[in-house]
Amino acid sequence: MSKTFITCAITGASPMPKHPNFPFRPEHVAQEALDAAEAGASIIHVHVRNGEDGTPSQEMDDYRKVVSLIRERNTDVILNVTTGPGCMWFPKSAEEPAMPDLEKTLMFTAERRIEHILDLKPDMCTLDICTMNLWGGIAMNLEMIVGKMGTMLQDAGVLTEIECFEAGDFVFADDLMAKGLIPKNAPFTFVLGTKYGLPATPEAMMYSKNQIPRGAPFTGFGISRHSFPMAAQSVLLGGHMRVGFEDTIYLRKGVLAQSNADLVRQGVEILEKIGGELATPGETRQMLGLEQ
Repeated sequence: MSKTFITCAITGASPMPKHPNFPFRPEHVAQEALDAAEAGASIIHVHVRNGEDGTPSQEMDDYRKVVSLIRERNTDVILNVTTGPGCMWFPKSAEEPAMPDLEKTLMFTAERRIEHILDLKPDMCTLDICTMNLWGGIAMNLEMIVGKMGTMLQDAGVLTEIECFEAGDFVFADDLMAKGLIPKNAPFTFVLGTKYGLPATPEAMMYSKNQIPRGAPFTGFGISRHSFPMAAQSVLLGGHMRVGFEDTIYLRKGVLAQSNADLVRQGVEILEKIGGELATPGETRQMLGLEQ
């Protein structure tokens, strides 16, 4: 078994759960990231939120503040910043399905989706390529948008992590790679357990692994109660691990994690118990082909 790196997804973009220590202010998000890195995470997956009410944010200043606060104290950990916001479409009504609900719909151009990436130049960023039912609307990621994003990210020298939510995403990824719109060395992440996506099962994890290019780095993770079972399954199949408050706030049934670092520490414990070995940020950079 080769070494395993851990990604910690600190805060996400879903509605905030009922948790007394859930991070949403920039200083708190950054501190949670630093503590997660100290606990063993090599990669920090970054979303940002409004510091007043915790709603998801797409503001450049929020990204700049969180990234700078982390980098001031840790230059080794790998920053993987989201490009997810800006792909959600909600119809106005069943009577007017072609019209958007302007209060809920959030659709950005490719340039707007990645303007913070081009500004901050993090080590990595995610690229969601799903089009699916999600949160009562549609997550819409068409080639005319994600293909352009992928090209611009390659030109900027930022490594793209491909996020797959359902079976068709792997076919889409193959087509994007064949056209040169996403890099052939891209790592993959499998999101298991969303309501209309891939189920959080060993069979779905194995299927996902078998759809990506041979030797491509991958991380499979599960949502909510599936988080740690799927983390272990990913490692057993030769992949890597993701934990964090974006995915679950529980260590086990009925036991809240007090911090993201708690989740990382439990991930490290599971990894060691199944015979794995934790990768350092430097070793993770070598695996992903990132500059030191």
